[in-house]
Amino acid sequence: MPRISAVLAAMILSVLPVALAAQDQDETAPDADISEPAPFRLELNNAATLEGPACQLTYVATNGTDADLSQAAYQVGFFDAEGIVRSILVLEFGALPPGRTRIVLFNLPNQTCENLSRIVVNDVAQCTLADGGNSDVCLSALETASRTDIQFGL
Repeated sequence: MPRISAVLAAMILSVLPVALAAQDQDETAPDADISEPAPFRLELNNAATLEGPACQLTYVATNGTDADLSQAAYQVGFFDAEGIVRSILVLEFGALPPGRTRIVLFNLPNQTCENLSRIVVNDVAQCTLADGGNSDVCLSALETASRTDIQFGL
């Protein structure tokens, strides 16, 4: 009997490293094939109420994609403190080559920032490549963030 156990143990030990190696490959192989697209990031960085009144919004746009954009613009909706849509505007960010970050200020006249609760990206108004073609990267790779008390997202 001990001889059978020794043979069985030797067989298990000879197969185990191969099985573990195959398991490791199976777990890592999908990760190697799946490549996450680099983000096109829009961040609501600051909101300040100016005299008038006007709400000045500071956005930081970063093109982390490979797309060379000659124009990026978004249609956004602005919600008041009660959750009512008060306006829909197009925010233009201009040209954003790959790896470029741009800081853009937008003023909302007759509006205090304290009365804004949420800003929603409603649609892509323009996403034009440097060669004149259109791209979906402005929405498909879009990530949003806010450093303010105002919610910002899709």
